[in-house]
Amino acid sequence: MIWQDILIVVIAIIVCLSGVVGSFLPVIPGPPISYGGMLLLQLQETPPFSTGQMIMWLLITAGITTLDYIIPSLGTKKLGGSKYGIWGSTAGMIVGLFFGPVGIILGPAIGAFAGELIYQKDAKIAGKAALGSFIGFVAGTLLKLIVTLIMLWLVVWNGISF
Repeated sequence: MIWQDILIVVIAIIVCLSGVVGSFLPVIPGPPISYGGMLLLQLQETPPFSTGQMIMWLLITAGITTLDYIIPSLGTKKLGGSKYGIWGSTAGMIVGLFFGPVGIILGPAIGAFAGELIYQKDAKIAGKAALGSFIGFVAGTLLKLIVTLIMLWLVVWNGISF
């Protein structure tokens, strides 16, 4: 293995570790960053992944990233939220982007709560909708963590097996 390949492996592992951290920090797009680590590994003299594997991981990355924005709304609906709660969750997520990590975590729940209060004027129902949104956020975070850890493992395994 030439020194350039070693440097590529080290950088790819660091990038993937950043992606794992991004699974928890909403301002860092974890799965796309981890995918970037896999792409970096492809720059080695002998790329470890086939085109089909890279396309598969691209689709997984796109799917998980998309689901991360949808799951809080699904959680709101699952716990009895109305369309107002779902729209509130979505609006809260968008507004939350402007308030950093805390806003991104709490925004969908606050939005779902507000949407349900506007529609049903019942704090108990609004609270359930907000809880559903928060559970959806946690589920999305867990999915991102699983995917980024698998990508990190693939990069480490394929990077050090020279």
